[in-house]
Order: sequence, then structure tokens, then C-alpha cells
Amino acid sequence: MGSLNFEKSKTVGFARGIGLLLGAALAALFAAGCGGSGESGEAGAVEGTIQATTTTTHITDMVETIGGEEVETTALMGPGVDPHLYEASQGDISALQEADVIFYNGLFLEGQLNDTLIQIGQQTPTVQVTSEIPEDDLLPSEDYEGQADPHVWFAPELWLTGVGPVVEQLSELKPDAAEDFERRGEEYRAEAMEAHEYVCDEVETIPEEDRILVTSHDAFRYFGGAYGFEVRGLQGISTDAEAGAGDVSELADFLVEEEIPAIFPESSVSPRSLEAVEAAAEDRGLDLAVGDELFADAMGEPGTEEGTYAGMLRANADTIVAGLGG
Repeated sequence: MGSLNFEKSKTVGFARGIGLLLGAALAALFAAGCGGSGESGEAGAVEGTIQATTTTTHITDMVETIGGEEVETTALMGPGVDPHLYEASQGDISALQEADVIFYNGLFLEGQLNDTLIQIGQQTPTVQVTSEIPEDDLLPSEDYEGQADPHVWFAPELWLTGVGPVVEQLSELKPDAAEDFERRGEEYRAEAMEAHEYVCDEVETIPEEDRILVTSHDAFRYFGGAYGFEVRGLQGISTDAEAGAGDVSELADFLVEEEIPAIFPESSVSPRSLEAVEAAAEDRGLDLAVGDELFADAMGEPGTEEGTYAGMLRANADTIVAGLGG
């Protein structure tokens, strides 16, 4: 991909610096506001409904499904929110401080919130739902040396390793409901694997040579590995740096060379850069379509099919198949 221009690089660096300062300030607030005991955040049984704070929509859906009526969930990030760029508000501080338990993705998906989660984890049970994924199954980040690609929910077998830690933590907080948590965890697994089989069947309708998925940013590499796609993103694994003119031109050349019929925006990323790619490809003579949006870093609205994990997998498959001629 082409390099960013100098002004954009300065802007990104400044934003990251502000993010680090914000994280340090939030961490100090937590240390002061949670009693400052310095003890490890260990779970103890709670009376009444468990108050859980979650980060991304994927995690919120998992916790709400497994927790049922025994858990009241406060979600920090809703539909359409990009976790890479997310900054905590004062309301988020309160939600984290008042929680009985916190669930987050980890692998630096939450970006600027990461240091805060580590700090509050010293006083409140804080669960990284990706913690049980074998290290060998994680894809390396192409943006940050030594880090892993955090978009693991696109490989259902990896994502479902998070059910165990959620069930275990909720059961510690409410032992009388442990069997219910276990049962609903199994139901969540079953629905997810049923959706996985649906995606496999739908993908088979696309000729192998046409399974090239081009999206707003590089969030679909686990999807590509699970379902046999070559994947290209205009931006990298993180969206904290905008694509430059060189990135747009390089991707347009690739689209023309491969005669790709459609590219796909994402619900949590501005479509402007992909629109520039579309125009560049059409200037090169390619009749390119912009497909319906995919759900990547955020799922759909609550109450819709794509607002659940299994429904999101199916909705994305339908959109991809329609755009690529399956």
C-alpha cells in the first residue's frame, strides 16, 4: 500500500499521543475512584442482577445471550462505532467503575481504552474473551510488530473459545445460575456453528477464482482463512490512519487486473475512501459496483438479524455472495 503523506502522519501521531495521555488520566481516575486497595480484581458472589460492562457489540451480544435475565449489560460501543478510534467518555468511566464485571476483546482492538482496562482490572473482574485462543491460531498484525490481528470473530471456531471464560466468570458471580449460563452458552455455540455452516454453503456458490473480497479496512483475514477468500483492505488492520492517494491507486490497479465486480464498505468505517477507489477503477475502464455494507468491527442494530453474532455472519455472507455473483 502507498505511504501516507507527511501531514496525515503528523496528525495520526498527535492523535495517538493524545490517546496515551487520556489513557493515563483515566487510569489515575480509576485508581482514585475504586478505593485504591491495589488488590487483584477477584470475583465474589453478587446479590441481585449482575452489572456487566462490555466493549464491542460482538461481546455485548455474547454476554447478553449467556447472561439472560441474571445480567444487565452496559455496552460502551454501539452499532456503527469503530473500536480502533474509540475514546472513553465520562459516562464510560462511571459504567466501568460501577460494574461487577467487565468483558472486552483484547488484542488491542479497543486501542486507547486498553491501558484503562488493565488498570481497572486490578479491582474489578475483567475478562478478555479472546484469552483462550491458541497463540498459533492468531494471525500476526501487519500494522503493529509483535501484535495479533484482533478480528477473530470472523473465524467462529476461534470466537467461540470466548464462551467458556464468560460462563465461568458469570458463574462465579452468581453460582445459583451456573447451570443456566452453561446451557445458554451451549445454545450460543450451536447457533453460531449453524450460521457458520450456512456461510460455508453460500460461499460454495461463488467460483473459487472469484473469491476475492475487497473492503474498507483489513478486518476480514480470519474470514478469508475460514471460508477460502483472498482478502484486500484499503486501510490496514487498524483504521487510525487514513488511506492516501497511493493506496487508492494501488487498490484500483488490483481491481482492474483481477476484474473484480464489487467492493464492500463497512458499517463502522466512512465510505469516502472506497468511493475514491470506485472512481479510480472506473477511470481505468472497470465497471465496478459498491455492494451493501458489511458488518465488521460493529454488528447491526439490536433487534435485527445482523444485531446478533449468528445473524451478522449470515447477513455478511448474503451481501458478499450477491456482490460477487454467487
